[in-house]
Amino acid sequence: MSKNKIVVAYSGGLDTSVMVKWLKDNYDAEIITFTGNLGQTKELVGLEEKAHNSGATKSYVLDLTKEYLEEYAFPALKAGAMYEEAYPMACSLGRPLLAKTLVEVARKEGANMVAHGCTGKGNDQVRFEVAVGALAPDLINIAPLRTWEFKSREEEIDYAKANNIPVAATKDNPYSIDENIWGTAIECGILEDPMAEPPEDAFQHTVSPEDAPDQPEYVIIEFEKGIPVSVNGKEMDSVSLVKELNKIGGRNAVGRIDMIENRLVGIKSREVYEAPAGIILHNAHKELERITLEKSVAHYKALIVQEYSNLIYNGLWFSPLREAIQAFVDKTQEKVTGMVKLKLYKGNIIVSGRTSPYSLYDPELATYTAADQFDHTASEGFIKIYGLPYKTINRVMQKAEDEKKSFVL
Repeated sequence: MSKNKIVVAYSGGLDTSVMVKWLKDNYDAEIITFTGNLGQTKELVGLEEKAHNSGATKSYVLDLTKEYLEEYAFPALKAGAMYEEAYPMACSLGRPLLAKTLVEVARKEGANMVAHGCTGKGNDQVRFEVAVGALAPDLINIAPLRTWEFKSREEEIDYAKANNIPVAATKDNPYSIDENIWGTAIECGILEDPMAEPPEDAFQHTVSPEDAPDQPEYVIIEFEKGIPVSVNGKEMDSVSLVKELNKIGGRNAVGRIDMIENRLVGIKSREVYEAPAGIILHNAHKELERITLEKSVAHYKALIVQEYSNLIYNGLWFSPLREAIQAFVDKTQEKVTGMVKLKLYKGNIIVSGRTSPYSLYDPELATYTAADQFDHTASEGFIKIYGLPYKTINRVMQKAEDEKKSFVL
């Protein structure tokens, strides 16, 4: 009987497919795989059979999509969390949920180890291991990609072929694709050259702007307390809503991201993402906040959103600071209710309208017509008081300069 029992965070991709046999042989272990369905599609087909054929004794495939959206992605949406102001963090947000469920499976199976397929220079190794450590400090984390003999994806492909392990990656199509309902990350191959335009075959869910319709498509999104609840007048559950926006955005070339990203481990990395629904919702949500959040709240929220984003990206979802900021964010969303109309056209998102029962926009104060209710005479006194500190500073400085010149003379 094996001395060790290892639960593997199993995606069915190249790395984890190879890992099951490798761990079984190198750790004299019983292998159990766990796959969290966060809304990905392709890699789930035949996954349990593949895991068993690779040497796993048991395989868990759990649908976590609803929990992922409602407990991770939507809280981040309410915060406006976009890493380095560009990336809605589909991968970063999925890792804490996967780590939490990995621990739950390990507890259920009485495992003493867990393993992941993250690389030794990526962010995910930190996210998994810090989260597992926070939730189950007694479990041993194994990261085969940091220690095994394979030096390239090509060598892994050869190993898989030699051991009859079916994998989708080939030497001619070496992309590493990490997909969930909130977005897709595409890495490796020609994408490692920051001067190379991503080939069309790298993208999984969006058409190119050149192939998008020649007519714009309008979409109306309704929010309640910062959470999207309907599209084009149709109320939807969280999963259906995001799927619908992925389709709408995808066919209009919306959601492609190509960025040089600062990784947690200290290197810059060229990253290509697709996130049609995420980008659409972030744009709509931000516009709704513009008319519902009071000025000082909106400005203060903008100050802390990057810190919140960094916490998620850096694997600190289960941290006291993230939870504290989330409490502030949730408070700000109490009146972020209303509707936003967007025009999608060949990769562009254009705001076409917004309304809210809690809108702080008052047409009678904003207008320049005869309906204007703003008291223009009040501005003179306001400007005098508002500018008084700066007039005082300069008056004092001028007086000091004059006295200095007089002293020298």
